[in-house]
Amino acid sequence: MRPIIEFCASNIGHGTGPLMNKLEQNPEYDVVEYGCLNNCGECYLRPFAMVDGEIIEADSPEELEQAIEAAIKEQEAWDSLEID
Repeated sequence: MRPIIEFCASNIGHGTGPLMNKLEQNPEYDVVEYGCLNNCGECYLRPFAMVDGEIIEADSPEELEQAIEAAIKEQEAWDSLEID
């Protein structure tokens, strides 16, 4: 199953727009932008996204990209254990 990465349109001011556009180019990901993800406290503090429903946050868009990739790899590892 492809990971679902969700972005909040209100969080774009933290520089997540270019990251969202970059991740959309990866056919292995489903990237969705919502007007609101109901995480207003996170939205105004720092860059964040949700990966398969889990909040991923960082101090910069570059760090957010790394954290998203790490969360996806961790989920893939768990998924592979469930298959065995």
